[in-house]
Amino acid sequence: MHEGEHDERHDDGARDGAPDGAGRPGDPARDAADARPDTTPDATPDVAPDAAPGAPGVRPLDGFTVGVTAARRAEELGALLERRGAQVLHAPALRIVPLPDDAELLAATEDLIGRAPDVVIATTAIGFRGWIEAAEGWGLGEALLARLGAVELLARGPKVQGAIRAAGLTETWSPQSESLAEVLDRLLEEGVRGRRIALQLHGEPLPGFVESLRAGGAEVVGVPVYRWMPPADIGPVDRLLDAAVGRALDAITFTSAPAAASLLRRAEERGLRDGLLDALRRDVLPACVGPVTALPLEAHEVTTYQPERFRLGPLVQLLCRELPERVRPLTVAGRRVEIRGQAVLVDGALRPVPPAGMALLRALARRPGWVVSRADLLRALPGAGRDEHAVETAMARLRGALGAPKLIQTVVKRGYRLALDPRLGAKYGDG
Repeated sequence: MHEGEHDERHDDGARDGAPDGAGRPGDPARDAADARPDTTPDATPDVAPDAAPGAPGVRPLDGFTVGVTAARRAEELGALLERRGAQVLHAPALRIVPLPDDAELLAATEDLIGRAPDVVIATTAIGFRGWIEAAEGWGLGEALLARLGAVELLARGPKVQGAIRAAGLTETWSPQSESLAEVLDRLLEEGVRGRRIALQLHGEPLPGFVESLRAGGAEVVGVPVYRWMPPADIGPVDRLLDAAVGRALDAITFTSAPAAASLLRRAEERGLRDGLLDALRRDVLPACVGPVTALPLEAHEVTTYQPERFRLGPLVQLLCRELPERVRPLTVAGRRVEIRGQAVLVDGALRPVPPAGMALLRALARRPGWVVSRADLLRALPGAGRDEHAVETAMARLRGALGAPKLIQTVVKRGYRLALDPRLGAKYGDG
């Protein structure tokens, strides 16, 4: 796991990773890494909001709706998505609670000042800064900095390096991979028997990482700098769950394992877990910043999508690639039609369509060219009741929104059908 993943979650997800890696030596390290907020700024330039292939002027995420579960820097992630055309539904699944007055953190700090460790591992920038600030508030700042300056200080990645140097310290070493797994490998290769190792936690314990060190004979001291807690306002999470189960979302982004686990817990509390899992397995793309973040979902047999580099920019690039590729283009009445989440591309022009119209269009597109009865279309309409006149009203609005009425044919006394080009029927089939 790269630190990018960690770093990004540093602030958000670093703590998430802990639970994910439990019981998997080495992975926990990555877990930790992953656990950090996915919202870390990418060191590399972000993808430009290029037009979608074959559709000049259309951005890659135009017409798609993406849920964001990140807590910190969610605005940055949302802005990246919106620049590429996405509608964003923000629902932080967790909140970060710093522990400046926490007795456990104070006790750990006093213990390390009083009895020097051999190694200190700094895992997140926000956590390291918070630790120093808390120590200063207790009048222990100088003593802690003196202690850290006299031991082997390992930084998980560049962001943590920056925090260490801002405190007037210099790290002893940092892994190229930005991975806690590489930190663990280095320590175990050097030998840890009899050594005292202090580990800045991510809000959750890192069982695999800690257990591996203890199995090697080390004494491990945890430094709990912050914790993950449920969001103060659960309303946005519930709205995201309803949207996912109702297929009003095209993708959900996860930047920390704890956030993914928290969303699943809330879904279970509301009796929506099976519905959420079904949506994630079939229709709503689960995009995770890295493998550790993905563990809570994959434990429920959800196939996740992850960028090669565990950072925000590549995560957005992944969505820009995957969501348009999930759309099956059709040739209808001589026009190229792409049905996206909340809009339709007609010959490369973006046509926003109201929810009722999208429900009808999806019902027709499940078997393009085949007649769909008014009764079946009525069942597809959300909250339509029993009056088939609602189908006619919604169909008229749909045709108007598409700007090409001939795309949908009325079949007298039978229903409606997409005017699929019969020459392409063999190619597209009846899906």
